[in-house]
Amino acid sequence: MNFEDYESLPTNNVVTHMTAGAIAGIMEHCVMYPLDSVKTRMQSLSAAGREGIVDTFLKMVRHEGLFRPVRGMSAMVVGAGPSHALYFSCYEYLKNTLIKHTTTARYHTVIYGASGCISTLLHDGIMNPAEVVKQRMQMFNSPYKSAVHCFADIYRREGVPAFYRSYTTQLTMNVPFQSIHFMVYELAQKITNKDGTYNPAAHMVSGALAGAVAAAVTTPLDVCKTLLNTQQQGTTAGLVEAVKKVYIFGGPTGYFRGLGARVMYQMPATAICWSTYEFFKYLLTTSAEVRLVSAPTSVVLAEESPKYEPTEKINLKPRELPAMSGAGIYGSISFNTMHSDTGYTNRRKDSILDIVHT
Repeated sequence: MNFEDYESLPTNNVVTHMTAGAIAGIMEHCVMYPLDSVKTRMQSLSAAGREGIVDTFLKMVRHEGLFRPVRGMSAMVVGAGPSHALYFSCYEYLKNTLIKHTTTARYHTVIYGASGCISTLLHDGIMNPAEVVKQRMQMFNSPYKSAVHCFADIYRREGVPAFYRSYTTQLTMNVPFQSIHFMVYELAQKITNKDGTYNPAAHMVSGALAGAVAAAVTTPLDVCKTLLNTQQQGTTAGLVEAVKKVYIFGGPTGYFRGLGARVMYQMPATAICWSTYEFFKYLLTTSAEVRLVSAPTSVVLAEESPKYEPTEKINLKPRELPAMSGAGIYGSISFNTMHSDTGYTNRRKDSILDIVHT
């Protein structure tokens, strides 16, 4: 499969984008979920979670059980599937549509960023409630037994606005995050994958690099988002109040709490996400091509299959009407009248027409 076929095939195939995106999103969040729990603990403004990455993880397992780092994963499965399906399908559609309307590659980097920004609006609209449930269950001494219990309790005590209290902050963080993420990924692809073919190693390296850069730049906003979702240190209403509270409790360095864990989480997470997405995109694209190629072939073969028709029908069509000279449909026939030797022209009583085939 060449570059044009690989890059353009899911452009108009929404099902391919959504299926590959949903699988990629679930894989990304599930595989790296324990490290995400560590990152949330380290971003907490409470006394807990001030150790390093390894110490925080071991403390969680030692004091709260082996499965504590994966609590709340079900919320991410429910949220990541549809959110990433819309995320990737929207990104691919916008990217390819805008590129088709440009005459130069000069604006492609801007197009990648703009497409990532717009697709983030849909992604965060679905993902934000799942993030709230997930982070509430990740916190130290979380009282919730399951994601359903957590969701119901938040809804009962705080109402629907609680699930979107951090939506503005999430967008404020994710819009630049996804813009940087997609631009770095596409630029890295031009270096590591110049042929534009399916290249798992190139997709993983590009994804890891994109995730690391975007995560490092947007860590301060992620700390504020965690505070808004968990509502530690009293009720926090919005981004401005969250920024002030982080500074009060953590100082300037408080905005970068969990930076190492966030980068370590995002590097493999985005590598898994992009490699999974590109794999299923390639797999579904190849399957679609096989079906499209096979169907016309069978039609052509059916059309080319000879039907039994007598050749005489074609050969004898110009002679369907016999000439007056006696040429008939079934061959050239001459009618000869029998004459007597005396030259008498009338036919004798018992004579008949003598038919001779030539």
